[in-house]
Amino acid sequence: MKKVWIAVLTLVVSVALAGTSFAKKKGYKEGSAGSGSIAGVVTLKGAAPAPIMENLAKGKNVEFCSKHADAKDGVRPRVKVSAAGGKLKDAVVFIEKIDGGKPWGDGGKFVFDFTDCDVVQKMGAVRKPTKPERKTGGIVKVNNNDTDILHNPHGYSVVGANRKTLFNKPLPSKGDVADVTKNLARLKQKKDKHFFLQCDQHNYMEADARIVWNPYYAITGADGSFKIDGVPAGKYKVTAWQPYVGEVSQEVTVGAGAASANFELAAK
Repeated sequence: MKKVWIAVLTLVVSVALAGTSFAKKKGYKEGSAGSGSIAGVVTLKGAAPAPIMENLAKGKNVEFCSKHADAKDGVRPRVKVSAAGGKLKDAVVFIEKIDGGKPWGDGGKFVFDFTDCDVVQKMGAVRKPTKPERKTGGIVKVNNNDTDILHNPHGYSVVGANRKTLFNKPLPSKGDVADVTKNLARLKQKKDKHFFLQCDQHNYMEADARIVWNPYYAITGADGSFKIDGVPAGKYKVTAWQPYVGEVSQEVTVGAGAASANFELAAK
């Protein structure tokens, strides 16, 4: 009888562990889009930090990189926060948790262009690839568009003051492309939030992205505005994030139409 009870207990524990394992693997499920939306404006309270003035003479490929449109007398500004008139540009607004909804589509796919010793796209959103996508690629790419200039894109997951290297890919020639999709398979939902990209050859070339876990997000324009479409009815925790200002969240109730949500971040 004792052996029977041990066998039953073992079975129960095994089922429980299997259920826990399954729960951990549960992620966003693609289905149908909802009829609701969330729209608003993200503002910055206080003055934006002054740009970092880069002396290009201290770096590589000085003559070429000094031709950048923003360079003057060998100095170029590196802008971390842009908020003309208090409207915060390049903040990522996203729903924190949602079980399912609209298909990913191009959500979480991103191309970073290294052009004229600069990264054209300063803010983006990237995601962890599925197992099939790790083989097919195409989720995140980095292009070298500069003739006879070696770029070395270095991608990190930033957690506090720590950086975890995700990839480090030399691109020696114009037309070279680094498809780093499979390198993002290491991302963990509970830990990884901030993706940072920098050129190891020209450290003033940089960009940021939010690591997203569902397609319900938007990036603010120069006027601070955003809109997230296809949201199913319900209550959601919505967050506005900018890596050098911080983040703020609020609960938003979405019905069949448009819901409004405005955010204010404070300058550090």
